[in-house]
Amino acid sequence: MGKIFEGIDENLKTWIQRQPMWFVATAPLSDQGHVNISPRGHDSFSVLGPNQVAWVDYTGSGVETIAHIRENGRVCLMFNSFDDRPRIVRLHGRGAVHLPGEEIFEKVVALHPEHPSTRAVISVQLTRISDSCGWGVPVMEFAGERELLRLQAEKKGAAGMEEYRAQKNSLSIDGLPGLPASM
Repeated sequence: MGKIFEGIDENLKTWIQRQPMWFVATAPLSDQGHVNISPRGHDSFSVLGPNQVAWVDYTGSGVETIAHIRENGRVCLMFNSFDDRPRIVRLHGRGAVHLPGEEIFEKVVALHPEHPSTRAVISVQLTRISDSCGWGVPVMEFAGERELLRLQAEKKGAAGMEEYRAQKNSLSIDGLPGLPASM
């Protein structure tokens, strides 16, 4: 039932952009390290071309996605519908992390609403694009985005966010380098 795509066409791009939530999966090279799966939302994802995507990465309690991508580049993104038509799309590829001041960071950030929690942009050169049935995914309704991430960042302010990232985002849970201490 699944299909392999040569690239993201307009129909697939439209479907991806309609999904309010998606997931990022990464892993370190070490078999002792932790596999990480992170849910994502908000208006943060961009299809840059048939085989390239990127997203605005917000400050979180950890930095596993960034650390794993910096170490080995491997990443899988998963989108699935929760509406009446079941579908799962996976985007496999090699990622890169872009910080403020870099051209791709500025380009992708400009495509989305400003967010005080923005810490990086992650781009992915896609090597495999596939879909599958999604018959086991429940049907659910989207109620809205949470504003807690924005509210926390606004409360901390720019200096507080920099301090938080220095404390929580410089190393992954496995001790891999994350973000520079000051950005």
